[in-house]
Amino acid sequence: MVSAYDELPRTPANFVTLSPLRYLERAAYIYPNQAAIIHGQRVISWREKYQRCRQFAHQLHKMGIGRNDTVSVLLPNIPAMLEAHFAVPMIGAVLNTLNTRLDAKTLAFMLNHAESKVLLVDPEFSVLAQEALSMVDHKIFVIDVNDHEYNDGLTPPIGQIEYESWLAEGDIEFEWHLPADEWDAISLNYTSGTTGNPKGVVYHHRGAYINAASNIIACGMMPRATYLWTLPLFHCNGWCFAWTIAANGGTNVCLRKVDAEQIFKLIAEHKVDYFCGAPIVLSMLINTPAEKKTAFDHRVEVMVAGAAPPAAIIEGMRHIGINVTHVYGLTETYGPSALCASQAGWSDLSIQEQAQLHSRQGVPYPLQDGMKVLDPETMQPVPHDGKTLGEIMFRGNIVMKGYLKNPEATAEAFKGGWFHTGDLAVCQPDGYAKITDRSKDVIISGGENISSLEVEEVLYQHPAVLTAAVVAKPDPRWQEVPCAFIELKTGVSATPEELIEHCMKGLARFKVPKDIIITEIPKTSTGKLQKFVLREWAKERANRQFAESIVS
Repeated sequence: MVSAYDELPRTPANFVTLSPLRYLERAAYIYPNQAAIIHGQRVISWREKYQRCRQFAHQLHKMGIGRNDTVSVLLPNIPAMLEAHFAVPMIGAVLNTLNTRLDAKTLAFMLNHAESKVLLVDPEFSVLAQEALSMVDHKIFVIDVNDHEYNDGLTPPIGQIEYESWLAEGDIEFEWHLPADEWDAISLNYTSGTTGNPKGVVYHHRGAYINAASNIIACGMMPRATYLWTLPLFHCNGWCFAWTIAANGGTNVCLRKVDAEQIFKLIAEHKVDYFCGAPIVLSMLINTPAEKKTAFDHRVEVMVAGAAPPAAIIEGMRHIGINVTHVYGLTETYGPSALCASQAGWSDLSIQEQAQLHSRQGVPYPLQDGMKVLDPETMQPVPHDGKTLGEIMFRGNIVMKGYLKNPEATAEAFKGGWFHTGDLAVCQPDGYAKITDRSKDVIISGGENISSLEVEEVLYQHPAVLTAAVVAKPDPRWQEVPCAFIELKTGVSATPEELIEHCMKGLARFKVPKDIIITEIPKTSTGKLQKFVLREWAKERANRQFAESIVS
């Protein structure tokens, strides 16, 4: 029987596609003269940003770029990067933000896999881009983005046209449209898997819209906030904060690279309210010499992800006037999808007690439907006893659309109706989740994921290596770094220095092992490498080296 409730129609008056593009239009309408972007001495208002994005979209449209075409960018945190987050989806195309820290071979794979039609390149990465393009199997239109904050005067253009000249030919009144379906792809982000090539994670308009709003709620963000871009925009689209600040009507303060002295200066100069990053960013700020710190007298909030911030980090940040919130997520969940929500009374505890509470991955993000620690075999929740291991899983609108051209991996990730993170955790009595291990042996260094198997594969290519095992080693600066244990073939020699040099040729710099130990690797009776033993060895080695550095 049809209910009277069911007879009420869905019409253009009461149902509209959810897309973060509306956030830009709204900000331009309400705050036309407010600064949307500050980059050095350059200030772009919300009206100007909206016009520039429409010009950008119009130029892509004239090139024949449209729905589901991929536009890639190899850019730092500059205005063009923020503009791309709106202009590309305005014509239904998909934005692919490339990690500027990767090697040319990996970038070439991504450009090929995504079938990218356009590539925007900053001159700092022109040589890298040119090398990658030489390995691409199709024609890509390249646009040089000459940033006034970076001008070495040495880098020749590699593209067909310069960004500002190209932009100027676009129509500031270009009529863009929301996607017909909010399930349409808005962006593509590649993540390192434990085996094989990187996987392309696809976001949709609905998820981007919702997580942008979820960030505001999770931060308790005040209207028209000022946000400093310490977090790379290429990483999960800056955790969706490019869209968040438009929704908030705030101001984006650009930062080409993380520089502690510059961060303090910008916080004080622009009254920055919020920023995000990995623990290494916080550590850099704490350890900045006093003479290089610019004082500020207002409250600043930071979201930190990656390894849990230790007590020293939380205490140190508090001493410089910055409050820390720990969040957790993956590329597959649009960045942060859980947070360690602070409870009443926590601030009255000791710093050590607070650090223990804040080190947890916590509870679902405000607009994430569900986060649970489940037994991956039975798909039942584990007891809230702080002991029983399960896997953290998510379900909701801020979970990826899937992996591009990889239906098997997508099906595996969504098995049982939940997204499987691969992170093993316990659920504590108060319902907060805490990760105890990483089932995929991923090393998190400076906020970047490193596959131990990828590093091992390169080590195995050295003619002297018989067995290679890579684990995470604690590091005071990067939180974790790759540490390799190597068994050499009989009658063959190689030094740790030679092996590191070998890795430099096949890996991005941040993936190269910082420590290599040539030794016999412990194995089980069936020949399986005992990585849990190696992790302990690496931890002991790190503690010993730290103690020796203090003595010296």
